Amino acid sequence: MRKLRLIAICFFVIITVKGQQTGKTNLLSKGDLDYLKDLTQAVVDSSRILPGQKISKNFGPNNTGGNLIRPGGRDCYPSFWIRDYAMSLECGFISINEQKQMLILTAATQCDQTYITKAGSMVPMGAIADHIRIDDSKPIYFPGTYSYSGQGGKTFGMFPPYCDQYYFVHMADYYVKTSNSAEILNKEINGIKLIDRLEMAYKVSPTQQDGVLIYTTDEFRGIDFGFRDVINMTGDLCFPSLLKYRASLELAELFGMINKSDIKLKYIEIGNRLKKEIPIVFLDKHGMLLSSTGKSNQPDVWSTAMAVNLGILDGDQLDKTCRFLADAYKQGTLAKKGNIRHILTSDDFSESTAWEKSLALKNTYQNGAYWGTATGWVCQAIGKVDVLAAKQLAKEYIDDLREGDYRKGPKFGAPWECYNSNGTQNAVYMATVTCPYIVFKKDQ
Repeated sequence: MRKLRLIAICFFVIITVKGQQTGKTNLLSKGDLDYLKDLTQAVVDSSRILPGQKISKNFGPNNTGGNLIRPGGRDCYPSFWIRDYAMSLECGFISINEQKQMLILTAATQCDQTYITKAGSMVPMGAIADHIRIDDSKPIYFPGTYSYSGQGGKTFGMFPPYCDQYYFVHMADYYVKTSNSAEILNKEINGIKLIDRLEMAYKVSPTQQDGVLIYTTDEFRGIDFGFRDVINMTGDLCFPSLLKYRASLELAELFGMINKSDIKLKYIEIGNRLKKEIPIVFLDKHGMLLSSTGKSNQPDVWSTAMAVNLGILDGDQLDKTCRFLADAYKQGTLAKKGNIRHILTSDDFSESTAWEKSLALKNTYQNGAYWGTATGWVCQAIGKVDVLAAKQLAKEYIDDLREGDYRKGPKFGAPWECYNSNGTQNAVYMATVTCPYIVFKKDQ
């Protein structure tokens, strides 16, 4: 028996070392990964809006002329959200033709003239919509409304969210790579080439003078990232700066494909500067990245895990960060049912709120609820230092999906958008499975 135990230990060590050498840790078993793949494809199919299809009594049918992908099935968010779609692209269940149609629609609704809304918010030239109405293709640049004429206002920012512009770049980059053609970059959309529209979008989100990190103030505040649009943040902003880093490298590749080597080098330089400055400005003593340098400047689980995913952190700093996340998971301050909080329970701002300033009550929605969207990023980070803990977290996530799988009937709803203190919110939510699946399938 002792000999068998030693053989098993040696086998585990060999497999672990091999995984570390290849960068793959096989966080999910084949059976669980196959299950997640099937569920993810089913959810994407449920999220698809066909031409002429009507999904809500409050809206007309899809009149855009092509398929759209909304944030989820059933009654979940009846519009085309750029962010959720772009975050789900790499799942592999969205066709080339669908990608092209939604990329062109997004480009066609880009703001071509800076203007002020009736509510007093500014929509700058180059801005990308937060979401697009399916009935009339009207772009809604601000969260919290479906009204084209009534959008904007101080509640959800005086400036459009700072993330969608970079997701637009990601959409184009992914389409070019999967179609194996850069031809679309020179396609004119409303008189402007797509590559020029991408660069316009990239330059929309503000920085400090001569800076590269995304920056805002109370007077010009925009949402840092749409998965926390009810949270008020100011100062330098971490998550959109991470997205800008990725977009910088993507733009560099795209310009390289059309033989614009001078512009390619410019974006490589910006990317390198962002990679250097993000840890300097946002890292705290535990290895967590702060969400901002102004309001709600708290240790941010999602930004931290995303920074690991993007390769922003390395060496001893990467090890310290990942170990802290692993410890937080073991201490029970990070996750619930395999879903992830935006901030650790130990980092709540006060007894009455998780974030310093939020429109949501504590432990509800983006102010302390648990989301599956970030599970893959967190598992990936923890897996760099503690494979067993990462596998346990991943298994909890899968077990919860299996238990509540919406395909069992109308009384079931997993994948849920999030787990609130009072229960669940928004059934058949796409990013809850697409984002983790993207990470887990690359891990095999």
